[in-house]
Amino acid sequence: MLQLQEEFENWEQIIFTGVQIQYFFIDPRRLWYFSKGITMEKESDLVEIGKIITQESYKRDKKEIQIGRIKIDFYRKKLQIHEVKKSSKFKDASRWQLLYYLYILKKLGINAVGILNFPKERKTEKVILDSKAQKKLEEVIESIKKIIKSKTPPKTKQSQKIKNSSYYELFMA
Repeated sequence: MLQLQEEFENWEQIIFTGVQIQYFFIDPRRLWYFSKGITMEKESDLVEIGKIITQESYKRDKKEIQIGRIKIDFYRKKLQIHEVKKSSKFKDASRWQLLYYLYILKKLGINAVGILNFPKERKTEKVILDSKAQKKLEEVIESIKKIIKSKTPPKTKQSQKIKNSSYYELFMA
């Protein structure tokens, strides 16, 4: 953790949650609201189902590790971290969330491999942080900072992503 503290003056405030990274790719407006403390997840049945799937799947594995503001679902030997998702619907956003975890671990001097798990679909996907992904992730982090600092939320696009969102009622009000 020392290396991370040296790199960031106040790393607890600079590091984003995995949800923020995911929301950046799903809908930046959702990211803005979530980052301002306006969260709709607590009332969402879909979020609750996702939590149950994570808790019930992979019971033999070591569960949830928290590092700063990130929560890794579970890990296995050989520096393999896992992120469990209800479905692969937002696979790209989930992949970037896992890449962010790998990026933070790398900053701590830990080179790990990520695995996305979709237990209901019986699928997994290996995720590796390479230099190209790291460069894009650093650009994403800068974009997230700008969105969060904005006084108003970004415009949202009418899409299916929003209709099935826990934020739907808020966005359409």
